Amino acid sequence: MGRKKVYITSVDDQEPPSPELSPVSSPAPPALPEAAQPDSVPPSSALPSAARTKSQTAIPSIDLAMSMKTHYSLRDSEESLQINATPAIPFTHRDAAGFNRNQQEPHDDKSYESNNRSWSKSCARNWPVASQPVALLAIFGLLWGVAYSVLPEGLVDPNSPLMRLWFLFVGAQTSGILVSLTGLPDMLGMLFWGVLYTNLGWAEFEGLQRVEIFLREMALVNIMLLAGIGLDYDSLKKLFRFIMQLTIIPTAAEVASITVLSRYLLDLPWLWGVLLGLVVTAISPNVVVTVLLRLKEERLGLNKGIHTLIIATTSCNDVLAIFLFGVILGVIFSTGNLTSQILQGPIGIVIGLVFGGACGVAMLYMPSYQAKYSNGLRFSMTILAGTLAVVGSKLIGYPSAGALGCITTAFVASTGWKKRPDYDRNEVGPYLDLLWKFLKPVSFSLIGKEVNFSKLEGSVVLYGAITLLVAVAFRLLFSYLSTLGSDLNWKEKAYVTLSGFPKATVQAALGPAALDLARSLNAEDAYPRAQTVLIVTVLAIIFTAPLGALLMIKLAPRWLKRAPTQHNGI
Repeated sequence: MGRKKVYITSVDDQEPPSPELSPVSSPAPPALPEAAQPDSVPPSSALPSAARTKSQTAIPSIDLAMSMKTHYSLRDSEESLQINATPAIPFTHRDAAGFNRNQQEPHDDKSYESNNRSWSKSCARNWPVASQPVALLAIFGLLWGVAYSVLPEGLVDPNSPLMRLWFLFVGAQTSGILVSLTGLPDMLGMLFWGVLYTNLGWAEFEGLQRVEIFLREMALVNIMLLAGIGLDYDSLKKLFRFIMQLTIIPTAAEVASITVLSRYLLDLPWLWGVLLGLVVTAISPNVVVTVLLRLKEERLGLNKGIHTLIIATTSCNDVLAIFLFGVILGVIFSTGNLTSQILQGPIGIVIGLVFGGACGVAMLYMPSYQAKYSNGLRFSMTILAGTLAVVGSKLIGYPSAGALGCITTAFVASTGWKKRPDYDRNEVGPYLDLLWKFLKPVSFSLIGKEVNFSKLEGSVVLYGAITLLVAVAFRLLFSYLSTLGSDLNWKEKAYVTLSGFPKATVQAALGPAALDLARSLNAEDAYPRAQTVLIVTVLAIIFTAPLGALLMIKLAPRWLKRAPTQHNGI
């Protein structure tokens, strides 16, 4: 008997939707010219019939454009997602503009004017990409103007703690915009601004420590809610075994290698090593989904459902890492006898599931889908339920329940919303993503602010880098082994493996959590260990985010097949 293969279906390849499709499916966009029609690929004949059912639906992304694909065409979605992750603006529509600076310089006025028109057209097309981060920067400035007008003079003095904290966030947003122009992820600019800020001696926020902790918690809540919404029940059922292979096996290998290496190289206890491994193992949705949308425009990897597989695996990996991180963090900082410490994790899981399930079900009926302001009310309830899960779980002494409560709330609610007739008008996902645009510079600048070179030990950086290098190698190896048995060739398997390399978004939310909890509990003996976790987290972001995005973009044309078109080659 031959070896059994797992066939991967793609939501990108689905047939034209019928009226009987689930509400999750995108509604038909407005009529477009033939050249602008969204790409679609006929289902491969090699796929089993069960994989080509009419219930085939898109996996919601953790990014804005993928969440709003029910409203816009492919080109609009591509521009929207690039706004969210803020990649390099120049490469977005360079080819579409038909102008390449490496081409021969024009020799006459007609050619010069033609190139100028092309360049102007390119700039006009790129303005939707550039306008959102610039608008966010303007909003930060307007809020400062309002605060300066109404707050007492002592609070709005440029040297006051409040204004120094404000300038940290404004500078992070500005640095993110500038760095994105170089082709690097904007989050690196935000991170480096935080590092620069603290080493110049500006990061002294006396009396605002609780504000810092709350802002980090809100960033974590935002990420967990987006991760929960990013899970799609129908897609998980279709690719469950293969997604679980790509989620559990590489994650276990990476966490185990970091645990062992950190025990002997970084002198971390075993539980702290597991905690560090869970922080590092999460995959960055911002980097991965941004690259995938660019590949979709170029029709790379659409024929075997590689996009669907990568998005689903990214979401499941992040959910697993965040959930287990909350459990281990609760066990580390638990007090009491051995029995209470052992029961800390299971009790936290039960509390998180019950709370999240109850909140998710409640939001299916409150407000009614016929209510005029249902989107705003749903968004408000989602945010408040997630925030209560995190802060309330700490209050009752079971912090591990917070992460699971957040994820469960979003997953249960979004799964039910997809079955409602108004799902095409549901804006909770985009609202959460918009909130992340504000919290993104806050999160990355605050994590960078903890990296003080005067207190940094060279051995921690060196051994931390070695730990990361070995752990990532283990992850890539076991990820590739997890793809065996699929219908992918070796290059496609390698590309799916590579998609688990970038680390950034989740690390910025989880990295400082242990240090914040140690400070709030006055657990001074845990400070050095929490600081080590934070430093290694920063190294993971710096090493993997830009390199991962670059490798995914450069290797895609070589490793992935270009899907045929349906519009006579257009």
